[in-house]
Amino acid sequence: MTARTLTSLPDAGSFPGLLRRFRTARRLSQLDLALTCEISARHLSFLETGRASPSREMVVQLSEGLLLPLGARNALLQAAGFAAVYPASPLASEALGPFRRILTEMMERHAPYPALLCDRHWNVLDASPTAKALLSALQDDPGEINLIRMLTSSHAAEASIVNLAEMLAEMQGRIQLEALEAADDEVLTDLLSELEAATARHPLPPGHTVRSPLVPLTLRTLAGQLSFLSTIAHFGTSEDVTIRDLRLELLFPADETTRAVLRALTG
Repeated sequence: MTARTLTSLPDAGSFPGLLRRFRTARRLSQLDLALTCEISARHLSFLETGRASPSREMVVQLSEGLLLPLGARNALLQAAGFAAVYPASPLASEALGPFRRILTEMMERHAPYPALLCDRHWNVLDASPTAKALLSALQDDPGEINLIRMLTSSHAAEASIVNLAEMLAEMQGRIQLEALEAADDEVLTDLLSELEAATARHPLPPGHTVRSPLVPLTLRTLAGQLSFLSTIAHFGTSEDVTIRDLRLELLFPADETTRAVLRALTG
């Protein structure tokens, strides 16, 4: 009897391996992606097994078909042996100076209400004075800068957030969508696992089947109970990876009591 030869999967960091990872993260079959990119399923199969090498144009075509974030498109190009297309400038760089001034103006105009600037993994890059005061109440460790880890693993957050179960459920839904859009982002996947575990520890009350159209963040503070609604701005007009990955979260008072307290802080 002749032993069957098993075809080993390509290395996960190679172009074939990365392409397969991104496709499966998108939950697409080879036929689905081939039809989207208007190529043959056979050729896509050869690309995923390393039997064929892609042109630069083919990598761009596949990236567009997979709707990959800019950083992932760069990674796929580099894995195929091509230069990255999209710049990833440090936020403090001179190139992003005009954009930083826009961010600063937006955050200053939002005062006295809280404003947070985060990266795609919800690490806090900057915060207004009011936001820093609120964050300090949620941190067990002053060095913790990740909003999701503050929510999921902080005893301070458990003591300070009145509606923690609702906030965890809302954030879990948000990160599920972001993880799907990001296509195989290991950090987001880990954060989602932490959220799922925290949601299991803090489930919504029994019978809580009708969700509110608005989910305010409600905090216990020395000034009393404060409630906030948030809006999150993304910046899609730039082709810089750093800018595309930013989230500017602006919190607004959800009631007159909160509005009066915040205005008093700057009065």
